[in-house]
Amino acid sequence: MKTGVDDAKAAMRTIFPETPLQLNEHLSRRYGADIWLKREDLSPVRSYKIRGAFNFLRKAIAAGATGKTFVCASAGNHAQGFAFVCRHFEVPGVVFMPVTTPQQKIDKTRIFGGEFITIKLIGDIFDQCYAAARAHVEEIGGMMVPPFDDLDIIEGQATVAAEIATQLPEGVRPDMVILPVGGGGLASGVTGYLKDIVAAEGFVFTEPTGAPSLKKSLEAGSPVTLPKVDNFVDGAAVARIGDLNFEALQGFSPSQVTLVPENAICVTMTDMLNVEGVVLEPAGGLSITALSLLGPERIAGKTIICVVSGGNFDFERLPDVKERAMRYAGLKKYFILRLPQRPGALRDFLNLLGPDDDIARFEYLKKSARNFGSILIGIETTAPENFSGLYERFETAGLGYEDITENEILANLII
Repeated sequence: MKTGVDDAKAAMRTIFPETPLQLNEHLSRRYGADIWLKREDLSPVRSYKIRGAFNFLRKAIAAGATGKTFVCASAGNHAQGFAFVCRHFEVPGVVFMPVTTPQQKIDKTRIFGGEFITIKLIGDIFDQCYAAARAHVEEIGGMMVPPFDDLDIIEGQATVAAEIATQLPEGVRPDMVILPVGGGGLASGVTGYLKDIVAAEGFVFTEPTGAPSLKKSLEAGSPVTLPKVDNFVDGAAVARIGDLNFEALQGFSPSQVTLVPENAICVTMTDMLNVEGVVLEPAGGLSITALSLLGPERIAGKTIICVVSGGNFDFERLPDVKERAMRYAGLKKYFILRLPQRPGALRDFLNLLGPDDDIARFEYLKKSARNFGSILIGIETTAPENFSGLYERFETAGLGYEDITENEILANLII
């Protein structure tokens, strides 16, 4: 495997320089370890996906695929990497995207591919889009470029590991490598290349809580198709890990997969943006967020590499990310209040708030009875423990209330 990966890495230098491996002092101080970040967010398309697409097309063209039209289905990083590579090789490519794809991603794909790319918007969900792409390949005799379940794609993603191996200072060996997992192309490539450098138990895989494809598959002993996934971490929200990827990863234990709450990733995204000036997409924050969940006994004093998989973030999502981060950190909560319909009732409630409590949202919902009304209120504070005192004051005042912060159904409907 290593020879093919090293050849791919050498060829890749014709299209972009290696991405840096950086010792991050902020995270190292926080966790009492040497935390290195492999910055795939600094590739030309701000993700590692350019690697697999480049290697696939490079080998296909060398094998005589000149004149074929290449096709991919993607609403994100795979589409952008594919488009960039099609322009590099000056070959025609067709990108199928769901109709619901944000305009920003469509525009970036078009910029990267230029005249060599045609974009087709088909279907409301990815499955419909993918089916249309497959049908198009059959119709025109084209060549499908899969996002992860392909040996040449895996070999291309493994160049991340080949770079890490040469970028580490002399004498430094990682105790742990933390890898984000969606379809498994990156994880299967990196683990295969670094198996002689990193002990098997030193690999940690991270998936969003709402898309645990690898963990469920390892528990079952075969690839599992999830009945539904949470699409917030769109770069890793995959319902079924690739068959070839599972074959490469099946020897690992399910306990090596850390499931990361989506809202916890938002804390990482805001922290890295505010402190380090690093823009991460949700999938790009998976490996860093895992540090907070592994526990100090596993990471203190260790040399750890976190692969930062991407930074394609649409800043229109920033208010949602901030909201999720504050809720996860315990700094913001939502309540339904039952207030009496009398003069001074609202003033009495406001007097229950502490000096660091602030009303972020106030909305009158309806009268639940002649003498009472229901109010939705959002409260922000400076420390999570402030809410304990607020609850006590609510109880002492006999205030009717319900904390709906973690009620997903209500939160999705009215927050």
